[in-house]
Amino acid sequence: LTTALTDWLNSLAGASGIVLGAILGLMMAFDMGGPLNKVAYTFAAAGLTTAVASESSPAFQIMAAVMAAGMTPPLGMALATAVRKKLWTEAERENGLACWLLGASFITEGAIPFAAAHPLRVIPSCMVGSAVTGAMVMGFGNQLRAPHGGIWVLPLISNPVLYLLAIAVGTVITAGL
Repeated sequence: LTTALTDWLNSLAGASGIVLGAILGLMMAFDMGGPLNKVAYTFAAAGLTTAVASESSPAFQIMAAVMAAGMTPPLGMALATAVRKKLWTEAERENGLACWLLGASFITEGAIPFAAAHPLRVIPSCMVGSAVTGAMVMGFGNQLRAPHGGIWVLPLISNPVLYLLAIAVGTVITAGL
């Protein structure tokens, strides 16, 4: 299944970058660190190894989209618990505080406790927010050469203001939904 998904993603590489970014965003948020998330991440990281010698490569855009989309679920949960406190238990609000740092560090798994407790509310919300973020990053043409790091590698991201805008939009969408 992993090979089939990777082959499918490779076949999309010539298609619209915005569509590819949205699909990668959906994959990053669907299982938040699970098999689909890892296929999307591995697809992006493997592309970096072949593009290192290149000055500009679609692989750098794919890595940027995957990282931004992976940051959105925990950041969205952090914002949701801060803005609508009455919808969440005290423990969930505390987890929301930790999600600020986890999301900023590209640790998608920070949203898992929310997805486990409220799967029908949280998973689709995260998927939509991450899809929008991934599509925006690809549309903006952001590039990233680092395979991990979250906002801590912001100096390595092209057009960092637009990159942060994409993450913010996806975060607000996730929290709102």
